[in-house]
Amino acid sequence: MRVAIVGASGAVGQEFLRVLDERNFPVDDLVLFGSKRSAGSTYKFRGKDYEVKLLQHNDDFKGIDIAFVSAGGSTSLEFAGTITKHGAVMIDNSSAFRMYDDVPLVVPEVNPEDALVRPRGIIANPNCTTIQMVVALKAIEGLSHIRRVHVATYQAASGAGAAAMAELNQQTRQALDGQEVTVEKFPHQLAFNLIPQVDVFTDNGYTKEEMKMYNETRKIMHSDIKVSATCVRVPALRAHSEAIWVETERPVSVDEARAAFAGAEGLVLEDNPSEKKYPMPLYVAGKDPVYVGRIRRDLTNDNGLSFWLVGDQIKKGAALNAVQIAEYLISRQH
Repeated sequence: MRVAIVGASGAVGQEFLRVLDERNFPVDDLVLFGSKRSAGSTYKFRGKDYEVKLLQHNDDFKGIDIAFVSAGGSTSLEFAGTITKHGAVMIDNSSAFRMYDDVPLVVPEVNPEDALVRPRGIIANPNCTTIQMVVALKAIEGLSHIRRVHVATYQAASGAGAAAMAELNQQTRQALDGQEVTVEKFPHQLAFNLIPQVDVFTDNGYTKEEMKMYNETRKIMHSDIKVSATCVRVPALRAHSEAIWVETERPVSVDEARAAFAGAEGLVLEDNPSEKKYPMPLYVAGKDPVYVGRIRRDLTNDNGLSFWLVGDQIKKGAALNAVQIAEYLISRQH
């Protein structure tokens, strides 16, 4: 199994290395690719040093089985042909191909079989907030069809990359020391603040991030489900949180929902309010599953449920989901 990582120096690229190692993914040969800036740097994987090659339009992907790509949408669009030309499966972490009809958008706990039909040789990894939400929605959908979802996200700095996490640390120190605060990676200061904008605004007043949650959820779940999202950047370092309200076709009891969550793949039920037990980003950071708690009836809707989700954006929201897709493909070859 020859594996490539494109964007090896980024936060997700580094997470790919950790996740492949943690999960004993069968890597016989590893090739790392990066931009001019990161080409030549070396990273250790299973005790061996690997040098980052410059990503170019050539035959470097000949013989590669799976390419994990996390180098931004423009790079994915430009290099997709080069990466897939010799038969490599490109698992793309950007938003570039997600809504293409001939590119499957896959969360292995929800729609793994979609990965088997990929005319372009590309499988898209969904948006991080969508991934963790649909893992939970799948459990409820099994009880009763979900008509509507309202969701408010609480998204960590990690969603904007390693440099953004470093900026939050820097801003916090600067603010505490009474210094002028550096603002480069976010529209405003994030330390001691909330920013109700993730990505750019579209004509309907929603941001691109919020529209991704609407469109991607429908594609992944093969559903007419409607999603209204408000995405908020919060001064947590890593792991995104979501407050979710769902409306189902028939009333689903809290006990039913809790049992469905407890038995669902990729979910951990952490729901004991009397003991102050509920998921929090500080404790979910670095973990593989999506954690769910605060499950209760929606007081405004007889067919409504409300619950709280937390998932590590860099793991399940990015690298882990992509590696799970690759694991599924390998399992179907045997």
